Amino acid sequence: NRNGKFLRFNLWTFTLMKITMQCLEMTTKRKIIGRLVPCRCFRGEEEVISVLDYSHCSLQQVPKEVFNFERTLEELYLDANQIEELPKQLFSCQALRKLSMPDNDLSNLPTTIASLVNLKELDISKNGIQEFPENIKCCKCLAIIEASVNPISKLPDGFTQLQNLTQLYLNDAFLEYLPPNFGRLVKLRILELRENHLKTLPKSMSKLTQLERLDLGNNEFTEM
Repeated sequence: NRNGKFLRFNLWTFTLMKITMQCLEMTTKRKIIGRLVPCRCFRGEEEVISVLDYSHCSLQQVPKEVFNFERTLEELYLDANQIEELPKQLFSCQALRKLSMPDNDLSNLPTTIASLVNLKELDISKNGIQEFPENIKCCKCLAIIEASVNPISKLPDGFTQLQNLTQLYLNDAFLEYLPPNFGRLVKLRILELRENHLKTLPKSMSKLTQLERLDLGNNEFTEM
């Protein structure tokens, strides 16, 4: 008896612990798979995937599987591929907060980007983009923009309506001037514009009182 009951209790406890550990291990695996690529092995997990990473996959277009998660997708990484254009369906991903696709072959940023009203971080560096569309102003949540190493010669006036912008990286581009009301970006803390063709700065820059880092090296200033 007492010994028998104790033995049965221990065996039951051990079995319960083993089952619990197996469930935890399986849950962890499911989360990892869900973060990286769409997995159809676990029914019910598809609709809660919020992060997809297709970096360094030699892709020439955005995978269609991405659009299966347009209601829940918050972060999309497409770094270092050969993608030339962004499909319209991508801009139906209303929950998207971060879009990262540096080192691709994009030649433009479509006007449909205005649909990404929750976008906070955008990395389009090392592409062939020549300009931002005027309606970039609709992405009012944008806080970080990395657009270095693109042949961008100017910024549209609408750009200055991104008043939640805290970090802007536009190094090694073809910038010739900044919009007169650039100083409206009063939340900017980091502004990097080195290696451009800037000759002057707008007077409104004096309003950027929260700047912690300003890099204007290797430009063509004749006056400040």
